[in-house]
Amino acid sequence: MPAVPRFSSRTLGIGAAIVTVLVWTAFIVIARASAGRSLTPFDIAFARICGASLVLVPWGAWLVARARRSDPAQGSLFGLSPVPLRATVVAGVFGGLCYALLAYSGFFYAPATHASVLMPGSLPLWTAVLAALVLRDRLTPGRIFGLALIVLGDLLVGGASLLHAFEGGQIWKGDLLFMSAAFCWACYSVTVRCHGLEAVRATIAITVFAFLAYVPAYALLAGLGAVTSRLASAPLGEIGFQMLFQGIGSVVISGITFTRMIQYFGPVRSTMITALVPGLSALGAVFFLGEPLHWNLIAGLLFVTAGILFGVQRMRTGGVAPVAVARG
Repeated sequence: MPAVPRFSSRTLGIGAAIVTVLVWTAFIVIARASAGRSLTPFDIAFARICGASLVLVPWGAWLVARARRSDPAQGSLFGLSPVPLRATVVAGVFGGLCYALLAYSGFFYAPATHASVLMPGSLPLWTAVLAALVLRDRLTPGRIFGLALIVLGDLLVGGASLLHAFEGGQIWKGDLLFMSAAFCWACYSVTVRCHGLEAVRATIAITVFAFLAYVPAYALLAGLGAVTSRLASAPLGEIGFQMLFQGIGSVVISGITFTRMIQYFGPVRSTMITALVPGLSALGAVFFLGEPLHWNLIAGLLFVTAGILFGVQRMRTGGVAPVAVARG
């Protein structure tokens, strides 16, 4: 038998960083492209949850079964979540359901270039505010300046669309949905910190919750005609692709590679690496989707990226900060 190649920790760390950035960038571009095809945002969320559940639900059951050999009280939700019930429900509502539903809905109104600025830009802002209120984190002058740059970048993008709301435009709705999705992921991030949850276990927990709460409810409502679903008429290839990319790619693979990147680079340098996502996704939207890149988008992109990088640099001497970056 040929020997299995063994990679160094540096190679694995760099590879994990590349995969994470590529998947998070592709998430924004592909989600916007999917908005012009067959499925509704709720259908895409359904496919995302089902795809991720194929891997994470059995994984969670295995982790709980192993833990219960020494402590029968371990796990929750019928032995599928490796996280206690309260943390599973709170994290699942924000990170498993609300984030996906709001984000996918936003792509049906606003272009990917807006998502490139507002989702990565709003996330560190909401996370810092919530962490200060809930966890009593201290907002240093350096962090406040970085957050001010992010707010300015968000206003340049979202504010411009709000000015056109009275003219009958729809983009502002997507912008608000993007910022709301970022707020939900910030709530999830703070919940993870409050309960001291490990990243992979938390990802399993929110997927288990979403599978048990959303999948049967949505299937029932769609079957009764209470909500619009196009799953029955959509091509099987499109449904399979969404399950593969949005579920296994965006949730499972990027969750594992992000954790591996944190282990090698640490939270500070990892945040700096993932600050590439806004710019790369905006360029991807221009190149692959033909979206225009107006001056306010370019300026907003620069301010948001500078705000993330400046805040991280200032936190180098102030301890380890929470990683608050775009999530696919």
